[in-house]
Amino acid sequence: MTDLSRQQRRHRSLALSIVVAAYVLSFFQRFAPAGIAQDLISAFNTTASSLGVLAATYFYVYTVMQVPTGILVDTLGPRLILLLGGLVGGVGSLLFGLAPSLDVALLGRTLIGLGVSVTFIAMLKIIAVSFDERRFASLVGVSMLIGNLGSVLAGAPLSWLAQLTGWRGVFVGLALLSLLLGIGCWYLLREPQDDADRSSAAGHKPRFDRTMVLSGLLAVLRNRDTWPVACANFGICGSFFAFAGLWASPFLTGVHGMTRALAANHVSLYFAGFAVGCVFIGTLSDRLGRRKPVLVTGSHMYALIWLVWLSGSALPLTLSYLLFALMGLVTASFTLTWACAKEVNPPLLSGMSTSVTNMGGFLSAAILQPLVGWVMDRTWQGGLTENGARLYTAADFHAGLLLLAGTAGLGALATWWIRETSCRNIWQPAAT
Repeated sequence: MTDLSRQQRRHRSLALSIVVAAYVLSFFQRFAPAGIAQDLISAFNTTASSLGVLAATYFYVYTVMQVPTGILVDTLGPRLILLLGGLVGGVGSLLFGLAPSLDVALLGRTLIGLGVSVTFIAMLKIIAVSFDERRFASLVGVSMLIGNLGSVLAGAPLSWLAQLTGWRGVFVGLALLSLLLGIGCWYLLREPQDDADRSSAAGHKPRFDRTMVLSGLLAVLRNRDTWPVACANFGICGSFFAFAGLWASPFLTGVHGMTRALAANHVSLYFAGFAVGCVFIGTLSDRLGRRKPVLVTGSHMYALIWLVWLSGSALPLTLSYLLFALMGLVTASFTLTWACAKEVNPPLLSGMSTSVTNMGGFLSAAILQPLVGWVMDRTWQGGLTENGARLYTAADFHAGLLLLAGTAGLGALATWWIRETSCRNIWQPAAT
């Protein structure tokens, strides 16, 4: 990369910038239901379980698309995939914003999940082939930090904007933004030259080997060291997505009597703490040269904070803000599971091992968001708001939160079975 001109470097940085902007949008879409949960309940006169299904549809699609996206990016290229993702996500956002019924909103949310599910893997591919490999980790870390701004925007800013213009107008605007970002990716990105250089040097064009992919996937799944990592991701990441991505705001307004603005501020602070934690936790682990102690400590602190919310105790505003910020910081400990998964599997299967681990959190969120709503509906006493929407009591929320806290506890427990890698790959081939 040292022989690139200044103009070429500037162009590649600009291309990466628009891809990171698309990544910010994907984070925003992931957590947007939390900021407008009350609006969605009123608009569609829905139950808690139906609202959970509506929010979780994103995670269903995202989970299924993890491994296929890697294959599509390798075969069709990130340029085309990001264009298609922007178009599909834009159509989904438009449908969601104009939805006259819950069924149409579900279709829109599904298309949103399908469209944005390609962004993260495509971004990794672009960083890998377009920049110096010695900058890969730092560029990915910075990109994730910026991407988390989308989750912050999905809290208080979204709640404020939805009250100002209506939530439907917000998603119609997001549809246009998604289309523009997809088109921008198409025009600014170039097909990776590194792959072409490697293929010509090897004397053949790279191709998708189905047998190699399947055997690699089986090797990752058969590795017993993969499963504790995936389980930790399932418990910590899944409960985080389910709570912060949907139920935190209704919990704070319904149980603690906060205004919608105050609840949104708490959610935004949670995401801000998580964004900072992503950088802090990874840096701490690298400097200590250890993974497991950081992951065990962070996950157990996260699980213990759930006991405060389960107690139902009224907290001073300052203390509740601090707890949400701390919760976001220690939640970020699950980001070490990607490194752990990569370091206990063959280096050539690093993408596959991180994808399998990543599926744990998204699968968990897809299960938990509607399941929490279903549990709340089972205990609902029949109360209604002035708008005719269901009114859930502190007891209803306690039943749902108990499920999230239990999942977080299981994730923390799984960290004790994770192998310490000392921040290096420790995989060894089986003896023949």
